Amino acid sequence: MFPYQNPALPVSERVADLLSRMTVAEKAAQTCMMRGVEYATKPDPRQFCSVMEDTEFDAARLGEDFGEDGIGFIHDMYSTPVAFNRIQKYFIEHSRLGIPVIFTGEALHGISGVRGTVFPCPLNFGATFDPDLIRRVGEGIGRETRALGMHEILAPNLDVARESRWGRIEETFGEDTYLSSRMAAAIVSGEQKGDISRADAVIAEPKHYCVHGIAEGGTNCSPARAGRREVESCYLPVFEAGIREGGAYNVMVSYNCVDGDPLMCSEWYLKDVLKDRFALKGYCRSDWGGVGRLKHAFHMVSTDKDAVCLAMKNGLDVQGCDYPPTFWKKTVIELVEEGRLSLERLDDIVSRVLRVKFELGLFDRPYTDEHAWEDIIRCAEHREVSHEVARESIVLLKNDGVLPLGKDLRSVALIGPSSAAQKIGGYSSTPQFEIPSVYEELKAALGDGVTVRQCNGCAITYDKKQPRVVDGQPHLYSEGEEEIADEMEEAVSIAATCEVIVFVGGDNTITSGEGRDRCELTLHGRQRELIEKLAALGKPLILVLENGKPLELSRENEICGAILMTFYGGESGARAIVEALTGQFSPAGRLPLSLPRSSTRIPCYYSMLPGGAEDFLEGPKNALFPFGYGLSYTQFAYENLVIERIADGEFAVHCDVKNVGPMDGDEVVQLYIDDTEGSVVRPPMLLKEFKRIHLKAGEECHVIFQLNRSHFELMDIHYAWTVEPGDFRILIGAGSRDIRLEGKITL
Repeated sequence: MFPYQNPALPVSERVADLLSRMTVAEKAAQTCMMRGVEYATKPDPRQFCSVMEDTEFDAARLGEDFGEDGIGFIHDMYSTPVAFNRIQKYFIEHSRLGIPVIFTGEALHGISGVRGTVFPCPLNFGATFDPDLIRRVGEGIGRETRALGMHEILAPNLDVARESRWGRIEETFGEDTYLSSRMAAAIVSGEQKGDISRADAVIAEPKHYCVHGIAEGGTNCSPARAGRREVESCYLPVFEAGIREGGAYNVMVSYNCVDGDPLMCSEWYLKDVLKDRFALKGYCRSDWGGVGRLKHAFHMVSTDKDAVCLAMKNGLDVQGCDYPPTFWKKTVIELVEEGRLSLERLDDIVSRVLRVKFELGLFDRPYTDEHAWEDIIRCAEHREVSHEVARESIVLLKNDGVLPLGKDLRSVALIGPSSAAQKIGGYSSTPQFEIPSVYEELKAALGDGVTVRQCNGCAITYDKKQPRVVDGQPHLYSEGEEEIADEMEEAVSIAATCEVIVFVGGDNTITSGEGRDRCELTLHGRQRELIEKLAALGKPLILVLENGKPLELSRENEICGAILMTFYGGESGARAIVEALTGQFSPAGRLPLSLPRSSTRIPCYYSMLPGGAEDFLEGPKNALFPFGYGLSYTQFAYENLVIERIADGEFAVHCDVKNVGPMDGDEVVQLYIDDTEGSVVRPPMLLKEFKRIHLKAGEECHVIFQLNRSHFELMDIHYAWTVEPGDFRILIGAGSRDIRLEGKITL
């Protein structure tokens, strides 16, 4: 037995011993990733990145491509542990040193493939304002992913989304740094559980490090125009929370550049910040095709070999299927032989990969139990967590008294392209089970005594199902609705016969998602036109939105009696919607992003720096519905603000919140701070704390927030973090534009 094979030795000693025995080719192989589905004899026809459980693998091709050197990672091979164990066994037995493989998967809101719980989208996570609940989501994702045989996930997405046109907003927690950082720490800690060797834990790999949510012009992968102070204050803190608090081992590096510095080869961001300051334990991986962009998009080098060299020299560790693994390995070997990539740098990379493999326990327990997953995947606990998130994330934007639906209701017209087909969002699994629609759930909830008539009326899009390419990564989208015919007149005719109209529409994965950037934020297709026709009937009209990005709802706000924004609620999203419509609970989600007054009045996030005019010629530029906004079926009173000084720079902020309305409900109590005078320009207010509380009708709760010096810090004119003396307004309320209590702290 070699020392690296001895489980009693410290990981550092095992890594050093194994590294000393490796050839340059074996080291280069550990920086490579392959797509497992390309080597499988039985790809799964249900999902293009999956393989059948009983698949074999092309041994001749594996031997030709990898020899005895092995491979670092395998992606795009969703299956059960039977298939994973089979190819793991191959690499352990056919590599000279028996180094196991890390299996990697996508799991933004549930593990991809054809199995797994479909949780609501990350934007829903932000809307809950409930980190404890989102930690439980992470626990479920980690448990299901590891049970199926995978060890790391390319998630969560920690981009701060402030560009309303960008298609990937649905993958994020929203526009606010503090909210996103709390969600980041929560979900990563749930996924990793403090010990990645556990059979129910996976490695989290946050993306897209580190300023991807403000793409210039709103188009995917575009440059970020942000100065150092903004990057340090608004974007890096979310990744720091995921790494330092959550414990994330790895990060995926963004395609784009920040202030002209491409992240894929940025020594500052990859080495100085990520590894030296944040003390990243694992490795940083390129996003798919990202290294090649150094050549074809940024024109920094003339060859792919030069691109690989530039990225790896400056801090990138492993590739994410940028190039065929054979090309990548050959290139790394040549760069070392030519002296362009030092052996010391390669050893640092490989040490990071090996450390993760040892800490996962792969050298001692390389195989996954082949049957345990059957009792874990979509277990009752995970489905209940998914349902709870769907409920807690519903935001009531407007209610003129038409919700909840009355007990004496006898007929409902259910109209709209999402009324009979629930939307679950991108980067989901391909479910092999039925996901109920709002139509099915509403009929069941109202019973035989109420007539529910359904009609699509119009489609969201008419695009046909077809493959497309987004920066080297193929994606399939099947939500084109060419089978839905325009039947607007029939929809209006049906609605005319019913007491109440419920319209369910919004986005699909053609109008929202990766590479689906939009310059127009109104409801796509003829949805607004149909809503206007329905409103003209003069009946109570309720709008339910299943969306993945901000929508411009100025007209809908004028003509609809109630608006529910539900984002993508996962496999039980329709059930949660119907429970909200029928008053089984009071909606208490809060907007994790601001909704503009029009598609042209952006950006409109609440923490924009002051100094500009407040209005355009056409009217106000601030949001129609601001960050933190959300109504309820009940009412809450705030009183008795007390600020208690605990120690130098430490305070306890007290207030009382009482449910003074007619039903039980949740309230999200939000604390903002306004630094009234400083050496640099600051947002007029920033979220610094929040608590979601549940109160029965008539119940009162005493809420306490603990503040310390970090809550008052800013990056000063010399780029140093400091707390400047002066007054700070303490603002407590139900949203960024709904402040109920105000106090002052002087430092």
